[in-house]
Amino acid sequence: MKLLIQGNNIEVTDAINNHVQQKVEKAVRHFHNLTTKVDVHLSVASHNRANDTHQAEVTVYANGTVIRAQESSENLYASIDMVADKIARQLRKYKEKQLHKKTHAHTNIRELELTEKEPVEIDLSSATTPQLPEEVVRTKYFVMPPMTVQEALEQLQIIDHDFYMFCNSTTNEINVIYCRNHGGYGVIQPRPADNSHANQNGNGHHAKVNHHELPVIG
Repeated sequence: MKLLIQGNNIEVTDAINNHVQQKVEKAVRHFHNLTTKVDVHLSVASHNRANDTHQAEVTVYANGTVIRAQESSENLYASIDMVADKIARQLRKYKEKQLHKKTHAHTNIRELELTEKEPVEIDLSSATTPQLPEEVVRTKYFVMPPMTVQEALEQLQIIDHDFYMFCNSTTNEINVIYCRNHGGYGVIQPRPADNSHANQNGNGHHAKVNHHELPVIG
């Protein structure tokens, strides 16, 4: 297993390096047959307050799947301990799902159906403009193999994010699945602009949002 430790606004001392190695190796020791690479990113953000925020982020690459967790606190060592525990839980859930799939691979189980409600129109031109940083502070690149909505949901639940962007294997288009504030999940899908509607609503930028009732996994 390859372990990479990086620091942002912080010097990765020998003591920090040893602590990370000890905690991360303990967290993944039962999953060495799945894990190929582990990236650890440590950072400190100052908010002009008495205490800075220390963040620890761990990304595990397991058989082509990305499993991610992050934690923040006022103490770096505490953040490392918490994220190590969290990634261990994520790995355990992932392994259980893989075993469950293998166990039921040759059984005749009725597939759960996705109940799709009526699409909801969202006028992005009138939406509140998000507060973005003046400069791009980080760029990520990743492989995007085609997958179903159900597979994208499984990925969302192991990356510790509120949303997951994926290539829909049915339409071959880029979709986004996200956690809804009042429960459940939503899927954002692209759709060609309606020129007649656009003339009535300015620039007419719209997105099609399908709300799905998906089975909760794990």
